Amino acid sequence: MRPGKHNLKLGLRCCWVIAVALAAAGCESASSSPHSPAKEISGGTATWSEAPGGQPNWIWPFTPITYYSYNNGQAFQWLMYRPLYMFGDNGDSVAINYSLSPASAPAYKGTSVVINLKGWKWSDGETVSARDVVFWLNMESAEKKNFGGYTPGVLPDNLVQYEATGPDQVTLTLNRPYSRLWYTYNQLAEITPMPMAWDVTRIGAAPGSGGCTTDTAADHWAKCAKVWAFLTAQSKAPSSYASSPLWSVVDGPWKLSSYNTGGYLTFVPNKEYSGSPKPTLAAFKEMPYTADSAEYIALKAGQVDVGYIPAADLPPETGTTGVPATNPLGPGYRLEPAYVFGIGYYMLNFNARALGAVFRQLYIRQTLQYLVDQAGISRVIYRGYADATTGPVPMHPPSQWIPAIQQENDRAGPYPYSISKAIRLLASHGWSRAGGVMTCEHPANCGPGISKGEPLRFSLSYATGSNDLANELAVYKSDAAKAGIDIQLSAQSFNSIIGESAPCKPGPACTWEGLTYGGWNFNGPGFEPTGEPLFQTGAGSNSGSYSSPIEDQLIALTHASNSLSAFSNYATYTAQQLPVIWLPTPDNVQAVAAKLHNVSANPLGDLLPEYWHFTQ
Repeated sequence: MRPGKHNLKLGLRCCWVIAVALAAAGCESASSSPHSPAKEISGGTATWSEAPGGQPNWIWPFTPITYYSYNNGQAFQWLMYRPLYMFGDNGDSVAINYSLSPASAPAYKGTSVVINLKGWKWSDGETVSARDVVFWLNMESAEKKNFGGYTPGVLPDNLVQYEATGPDQVTLTLNRPYSRLWYTYNQLAEITPMPMAWDVTRIGAAPGSGGCTTDTAADHWAKCAKVWAFLTAQSKAPSSYASSPLWSVVDGPWKLSSYNTGGYLTFVPNKEYSGSPKPTLAAFKEMPYTADSAEYIALKAGQVDVGYIPAADLPPETGTTGVPATNPLGPGYRLEPAYVFGIGYYMLNFNARALGAVFRQLYIRQTLQYLVDQAGISRVIYRGYADATTGPVPMHPPSQWIPAIQQENDRAGPYPYSISKAIRLLASHGWSRAGGVMTCEHPANCGPGISKGEPLRFSLSYATGSNDLANELAVYKSDAAKAGIDIQLSAQSFNSIIGESAPCKPGPACTWEGLTYGGWNFNGPGFEPTGEPLFQTGAGSNSGSYSSPIEDQLIALTHASNSLSAFSNYATYTAQQLPVIWLPTPDNVQAVAAKLHNVSANPLGDLLPEYWHFTQ
């Protein structure tokens, strides 16, 4: 999922859990024990800082690509509407968490998958049942191209049939056997049960009257299309979120009590929540900030309980604990390392009207990658609190999934920083400087679709709010200029950036050239870091429209096999081919008010304030 302030995401397997636990071993020295000797109290309002410029703005879990982010998912929707399966916990685990999920473990037999719901209740008294799962699957079948987690060929395309085989049981029939791990973590994880209160086409209509739950492909999903249109319109009216009878029907631990389009949100406990633990806080508030500097000022003033310290305000990292030796906030806060299991990158638009043909040349992408000084950026801008991204697998914490190619050149990957290599690569393909900018001199060598005299100049949009990201890209622009590449930076809000990130077909309207919102976090739609959401042809989050038959085939093999070699083949090819340009992945240092306890910086970025409590 696209990150908010947290780039925290992890994929799976037991060894990953061990790796994260080892990586976070230093937390104990920097943060207090979850069990404080001070007296625990019920009630109180805890405040949490949102990502700069990334306030939640889409409430329906059936989220389109232009709103598909951590800010709208884990930091908003998941507090109220629980996915079929939850992952992680209020600690270091990244495994599937059945205790927090409304469904029990799926049962696989051949091409059959049986899902049993636990009988949780919606806040309107209805049961979270099989029909709520069928409602989602019908909606995804009808409007899959409008769901940000959709990738052609996978859910729902890999279903032959699905049906409610009991009030609390759904049976799926798959088109062939799949890796059970992958199917659970990257397919079933997409599903969020939806209440009958949402199967309507107008406010006040009888639950289920919209007919999507019982719709079929026979009428081309006509009923689901109408329900989708209605719920989409309601999701685009955020000022009504807190007052709407639609969104007040929840099965999660929290209900939205107030919403301000500026980003001020207040949640109160859902007294009908069937899961555990039940919230003990009286309220939970999310606070907006225009920039990380403003958020840090609020921390220093004691105005927010849980936030993060910008890298520029941290002493350099000197040890292995993930937190500085001295606390710049003093005794009012404790610090916790917030490790990132995600990948940083910026995207190139392979269908861009002016430069698509240029970006489709591998040597151009190799040139652009040679110009990223990841080690220098990490050391100077992020003060050591960042990891290099050298391919599609995060480099921290260590895991068996990292292919050998990503560890080449002293862990700099296959394209270590080298301005001289970038210049030589361009020159060998027919480019020379004209007015200080590399220009195609010999089209036969430059590549198909590239004209004589075409300059190597493109725009790169990035999300505002982070001085660190702005400084990182300024360094990159400077290094690119030394190689004769003119990168024109453009700052926009996070929500504006993702609003422009939908894949576009070649044509006059396909104008954006490069953009970054930070990268990708492995916390949905895929919790195993296979590449189908990002790099498969036609995937919803493949914003740059990268397409490679070889890539597609290698991704498909990871779906069918648990073999590490199958995964390594995919990861190696992706690291070589550069479907995106890798950037450093910043870690975070989380600050928690001294009197607030049980707050975890989970590697998946889980936001679970139902665990939190104050002490006197």
